[in-house]
Amino acid sequence: MKELIDLHHVPVHIAVIMDGNGRWAKQQGIMDRVFGHRSALKAVRETIEGCGELGVKFLTLYAFSTENWNRPKAEVTALMSLLVGAIKDELPGMIQKDIRLKAIGDLSKLPASSRAELEKAMEKTANNQGLTLNLALSYSGKWDLVQATQQIAEKVKSGELNAASITADTINEYLSTAGMPDPDLMIRTGGDHRISNFMLWQLAYAELYIFEDLFWPDFRKEHLNEAIIDFQMRERRFGKISEQLN
Repeated sequence: MKELIDLHHVPVHIAVIMDGNGRWAKQQGIMDRVFGHRSALKAVRETIEGCGELGVKFLTLYAFSTENWNRPKAEVTALMSLLVGAIKDELPGMIQKDIRLKAIGDLSKLPASSRAELEKAMEKTANNQGLTLNLALSYSGKWDLVQATQQIAEKVKSGELNAASITADTINEYLSTAGMPDPDLMIRTGGDHRISNFMLWQLAYAELYIFEDLFWPDFRKEHLNEAIIDFQMRERRFGKISEQLN
């Protein structure tokens, strides 16, 4: 399928909701949801490699939402431990493949050890020029809009910003994704047809691709290619009509 992809028309930014780890574990006859999360690491590697090979510039993975803090404590603890281990294991490969690691979300909520490992990896890859891997951790779209609004309100209060001059570009500057283009394509596994409080502002014009019967641990490069091929067959009008695009 990779041969069918037009490398001159690859999405610049792909966002992924990695859904279905727990259901995948149950499907395997294992009730421990953490088994599904561990098994999902291969899907993450394949997605990162696939995006790098195709020339995708930004990949944002919805790794842990603000709502996920409400999950059972044992699962949250295991996820944080898994995050630290994965970052340690993958860091040499990211450096070798020129991948830059970034993170968005309320990172202050992360355990100190997880945050330290994440910050160390971001620092060591800060000057890399290839794919930007952006992890959404303790993230929600509503949180992002609230924190941006708070920053803007402070600027208005201090007189650094005029309320009448606030535009969409102003809001972009204060979102956690500042400096990144909005996603062109959002992929979701697990069959649910919703964006689940993910990048509410940034996904305004993203093309959505839902895998109905595929849970995240089974996601591979061929599925990434499938979504990109479908993306390339769509007409993105951004409010215009087809004739205007020609």
